[in-house]
Amino acid sequence: MFHLAETTYASKREHYADLASQARGLLADERDLIANAANFSALVFNSLPDLNWAGFYLFDGTELVVGPFQGKPACVRIALGRGVCGAAARTRQIQLVHDVNAFEGHIACDAASQSEIVVPLVRPDGSLLGVWDVDSPHVGRFDEDDREGMAALCEVFMASLGR
Repeated sequence: MFHLAETTYASKREHYADLASQARGLLADERDLIANAANFSALVFNSLPDLNWAGFYLFDGTELVVGPFQGKPACVRIALGRGVCGAAARTRQIQLVHDVNAFEGHIACDAASQSEIVVPLVRPDGSLLGVWDVDSPHVGRFDEDDREGMAALCEVFMASLGR
């Protein structure tokens, strides 16, 4: 049984390091994409403060399709290059958006979302698996520590699929 303890951290970096360790343990004995994506989403959503959505959009060869997530119902399909998720998928670069209302072409699946971070998920062969998307109801919720922390978490997630 997995126990998610409430802990106080000295810094965001410390929190992300602990979260990465928890993710490694949670995903260690499973290789299934959907099972690991579901548990990873739940872990992050319930561990980080001030989130209203955390989940995956998986690339089906044509577009991004919603995968396992935590939060309110989401947009089902997103074209590459459209919105923050589509931009991350097309550019293969992390998108850290301080204020989604200032992001041209932002897709408002949940009107409460005010800031967003999206990490592209790229397989070792260079092909796109999808994106990891996290939203907050607060403008400016995500910063460089979140960029580094989310990137490290996604490395743990991707490694869990390749064992």
